[in-house]
Amino acid sequence: MMDLKNVKIAVDFDGTIVEHTYPEIGKEMLFAFMTLKEIEKKGALLILWTFRAGKELDAAVEYCRQNGIEFYAVNRNYPEEVFDDTMSRKINADIFIDDRNVGGFPGWGEIWHMLFPYDPDKKEVDKIRASSKGSILKRLFS
Repeated sequence: MMDLKNVKIAVDFDGTIVEHTYPEIGKEMLFAFMTLKEIEKKGALLILWTFRAGKELDAAVEYCRQNGIEFYAVNRNYPEEVFDDTMSRKINADIFIDDRNVGGFPGWGEIWHMLFPYDPDKKEVDKIRASSKGSILKRLFS
């Protein structure tokens, strides 16, 4: 299982956390907040990395806050960073999650499995079978 302690993960908003309806806020993408919360619990530093600015950015940050996600930084490498014209807006992150990836956005379930691939040596099959009465989401994130 991947160790995410202090790993910086830049996450896009429109088309990734929510359906793309910019400048409006679309519906949550299936499992988006559940997955982000679990990734955050594993020690990752989440950075909101989005085209949004001004009131549209404030609305996106507030929407995420209302859904339980407080970002480490927003469109910055770290919270205290101050941009000026001499700096690049490129974010220094270890992992980027964005709907504009080659091949498009695979979905949050696939993102989870990319970060935490199945390892048959850990007897996950027995664990899943034992908890078969639980929901698929509970099994996915346990």
